[in-house]
Amino acid sequence: MSTPGERLKTARKWRGLGQEELSRESGVSASLISKLERNERTSARMETWRSLAHALHVPTMRLSDGLDEPGPHEETVEEWAAVREALHAPPAASQADAGEPPTVAGLKAVITEHLPLFKGEFSQLAQVLPGVLRDAADLGDEGQALRVRVLQLAGWSLTATRQWDLAEDALERSMDIATDRIQAAETVDCLTWLYLRRGELDRARDVAIKWADDLEPTKIRRATPDELCAWGRMLLRISAATIRDNRNGEATSAMKWAAVAARALGAEHQPDPFVSLKTFGPTTVALKVIENAAVTGQPETVLRLAKRVPKGGVRPTASNINRHMLDVADAQAKTGDYSGAVTRLLKIKSRYPEWLGNQRYAGDVVSNIAENRRLITPELREVASIVRVPL
Repeated sequence: MSTPGERLKTARKWRGLGQEELSRESGVSASLISKLERNERTSARMETWRSLAHALHVPTMRLSDGLDEPGPHEETVEEWAAVREALHAPPAASQADAGEPPTVAGLKAVITEHLPLFKGEFSQLAQVLPGVLRDAADLGDEGQALRVRVLQLAGWSLTATRQWDLAEDALERSMDIATDRIQAAETVDCLTWLYLRRGELDRARDVAIKWADDLEPTKIRRATPDELCAWGRMLLRISAATIRDNRNGEATSAMKWAAVAARALGAEHQPDPFVSLKTFGPTTVALKVIENAAVTGQPETVLRLAKRVPKGGVRPTASNINRHMLDVADAQAKTGDYSGAVTRLLKIKSRYPEWLGNQRYAGDVVSNIAENRRLITPELREVASIVRVPL
């Protein structure tokens, strides 16, 4: 099997470009291109592969092997050891000696109390989830739907903290016992996000397309809000995968249909938390249009569209808002507004420091600012310490 560097060299020669010409057209340094082609470097950021693929007029995955994101921080693995143990505990054995058995109502009350932690309080989630997972495993048949939901929440949290294999295990188990189509779609939504974060664009695209086709309402006007929400979010996953894979036509088409679903809802919709913690509607679609502009290197467009994001009503999820703020900070940095970018990063840090610390994208923004500023300010150092960028 050929290496990414060999595929890059073949595609470059097919296009009739030298390394310097490809560097000018892609914005990737000729030095890095040379190292990749000689296999001195065997990996690069997905953003780098997308830029090269765009210049070469090929899908990103024709060059890249995926698996772009690094794994969890060492302290994260230690912190989540109890979660790993609870996930791997033998069925129906975790609470054998714990006295009174758990109930569906009691476990729902515990989960409801701790829902705010899923905005990014990962250290506290690592303490809460083991008990929740054990209780869910000990529920009888009447607790199957709740058991699925607990595995979804665990899979989401593990993905957010870059514990890929453990997250995939939790989500695949939830898929095996899903009780209805909407519940299964929530699991698939988390799985496609996991694939995207690992750089497995083809896999994310294929799964999302299959499920979007299955979830598409026969008559949009008769679809329930939860059905429109599930369909719309799957379309956004298609757009996210294809825009990163340099399939811009597919990305635009998927986003168009996501906008149709959002207009049918009329406003941002928040399902019951035992269905999904994610919102969907016009505001979420607007944020994802901006994200696509950021992925394709259009900082001016990002800043222009950011001024038009609908305000009021149900707020999008914290993760979507934070990702949007990162897109704007990145655009500010790329257009020379370094102080504005740092201020925005500090705002995210003040609210969701653990979320920010798990975003490689944030590290890239900080690195870009540091490379282009003459003075490393205390504020920039503060953000850099959270995202683990040495200055």
